[in-house]
Amino acid sequence: MAEEEEEETELSEKQKIEIAKWFLLNSPPGEIYYVAKDVKSILNDDDLYNQAASEAFPVYNKSHFISLPMPDRSGDVLVTSFGELEGYAYLDPRTAQVAIVDHVKQVCTEVRPATDEELPSPYIEEFRCALDAEILKYVEESYPKGVCSVYCANGKDVEGPGSDFEFAVVISAARHSPQNFCNGSWCSMWNIEFKDDQQTVEVKGKIEVDAHYFEEGNVQLDAKHECKDSTLFQAPDDCAISISSIIRHHETEYLASLEASYLNLPDSTFKDLRRKLPVTRTLFPWHNTLQFSLTRDISKELGIGK
Repeated sequence: MAEEEEEETELSEKQKIEIAKWFLLNSPPGEIYYVAKDVKSILNDDDLYNQAASEAFPVYNKSHFISLPMPDRSGDVLVTSFGELEGYAYLDPRTAQVAIVDHVKQVCTEVRPATDEELPSPYIEEFRCALDAEILKYVEESYPKGVCSVYCANGKDVEGPGSDFEFAVVISAARHSPQNFCNGSWCSMWNIEFKDDQQTVEVKGKIEVDAHYFEEGNVQLDAKHECKDSTLFQAPDDCAISISSIIRHHETEYLASLEASYLNLPDSTFKDLRRKLPVTRTLFPWHNTLQFSLTRDISKELGIGK
């Protein structure tokens, strides 16, 4: 019987868009434009690419906590879901401004003052501002190119003691050096719950570290870590100092654990990637290789010289 040839099925436009989005969303930090260029070339269809990019870039930008300089040079705005408003607008709590973002171009196109409805009450702002000052001090000391922001995630209209409220602390630091074949980013998000009835503050953190090294190879790091802690509900300045100390402690501890794991790679992980002994169950005598003679062994096998 003649073999039946399988017919090649053409991917639908929807499938092509989903595949393109997958590649864009999984781009290493700082490399989405390189991936986008290749994706656009492979699709060879501007309409399909534009649709995939318009859906993927906003998700990518928010998940990587990218920071963009504002046109009026008043500072950088973090692109996060915590500060997201309508129409690709993002609140910068520190300057009380709203930046309009072009996600695909990764630029701020416009800045406007935030309205009273977009900002927290004076009571909440006192706590937020105090914490923002302490976190900013920590980030400037610890991250060469770090950006941070403190958002009111819940209870922004609370007018005084007696109610719970919640902050989100976002820290983002990136180092992009494609000319040296490496890019990396540090993203941490801290959920701060102020519980008035229990007079406690619960701190929950998520840290993500991404790195990509691609000189004559392709090595990627994707590390995640979660932690939690608590402190007493105090005055705004005292709360800010306690919370920033907790964040500093946990991030420093996690960074130290990452550094220790890499120092142990040659003695532990790399050795586990290969068998401890060859198939002969005998270690090769690298210190005395002269005892082996390929010529002698071949001559013996072939009976040469007898």
